Amino acid sequence: MADVAAVKSQVTNQELPQKRTGLAEGKDVLEKEKKLRKVCADFESIFTYYMFKTMRQSIPQSGYFKQSPGKDTYNMLFDQKVAEEMANNRKEVGLQQTLFEQLNKHR
Repeated sequence: MADVAAVKSQVTNQELPQKRTGLAEGKDVLEKEKKLRKVCADFESIFTYYMFKTMRQSIPQSGYFKQSPGKDTYNMLFDQKVAEEMANNRKEVGLQQTLFEQLNKHR
């Protein structure tokens, strides 16, 4: 009976490191996916910001209103915040999900 218990403990001890390794690899994969999603969201945010910036530059300036000091800075900060919120929402542009799927496929 003691031999069976000894063999059982040896088998159990050999399986434990593999299970622990599997959990560590699973956490590693989840961390990498989380980082990849963050990078994709950041890229979408930057892309959307530059799209807003280009759209603002395409609007002709009228002579009806004076250019107030700080308006350009305000517009820049506003566009950045809107772009970040759109990227964090994950439903607005859709570039983030497409990038994630393409980059995650090649890992």
